[in-house]
Amino acid sequence: MNDEAVLVVGTGAMACLFAGLLSAQAEVVMLGTWSEAVRAIRSGGVRLESEAGLQTCRPSATDNPRDCLGVRQALVLVKAWQTPRAAAQLAECLAPEGVALSLQNGLGNLEALGAALGDERAAGGVTRMGATLLGPGRVRVGGRGPTTVADHRRIGSLDRYLRAAGLEVERVADVTSVVWGKLAVNAGINPVAALLRVMNGEVAARPGAAAIVRQAAQEVQAVARALGIELPFEDAGEQALAAARASAENQSSMLQDVLRGARTEIDAINGAVVRLAQAAGAQAPVNQVLWRLVSALTPEEEVG
Repeated sequence: MNDEAVLVVGTGAMACLFAGLLSAQAEVVMLGTWSEAVRAIRSGGVRLESEAGLQTCRPSATDNPRDCLGVRQALVLVKAWQTPRAAAQLAECLAPEGVALSLQNGLGNLEALGAALGDERAAGGVTRMGATLLGPGRVRVGGRGPTTVADHRRIGSLDRYLRAAGLEVERVADVTSVVWGKLAVNAGINPVAALLRVMNGEVAARPGAAAIVRQAAQEVQAVARALGIELPFEDAGEQALAAARASAENQSSMLQDVLRGARTEIDAINGAVVRLAQAAGAQAPVNQVLWRLVSALTPEEEVG
């Protein structure tokens, strides 16, 4: 790989979206464990479907981190429960002067990367871009929104490529507030949409569902305040409902997982809220119920 190549860790919906968008700006390699997706990307590229039509992009793909030795910039876009595996792969292939930027859902991803790579090689962020997985290497582009990243000294090239790809990029000194802001939104929308099996817009349109979304998000805000963290908006409940309306035609990532019978990120979202609430002496009963209900949908998931 050349010095300016970008490694995208993951082959799911968001990984395909970012790899596809970036492939017009740089050499992009995707590293994943989903063999069917790796084969599909190798043979047919990444296919992005949107209102503008079908776009075929040509990143390369591999399941072997040794094919990526010396990479200096990586985007981590695997599910939260896959982060320890991704961190171990990056420890093998990321250059000493490199950086891995997490744009994942939930809590604990940056910490897992930092533990494996060192804090100098790990950076955090969030994105409001959306994508629905239609098949291996094939996604439907969803809502567009800003991508917020830490003002890390090593992400200059990634920042430039993301902007050149048409993304709105914001750099901030501390991403903690925006990470928790997205956590609050996800903790409301994702499990309710997954349990009801409806698009995001429906969770805001149905009064009973909207009430649960509002309560779950407000609990996250209360836990954040107990930990000394202020969210980037006044009312997390209203923000979550506004986000659901803005992405009305999107399937939440958790609903996509449930429909595929795949493991969800519930433990890193609502589960993390409950654990931190307990540690802070706070309560998060709505998040706890949502955690248990979604976990019950997938046999291998456990609730602590």
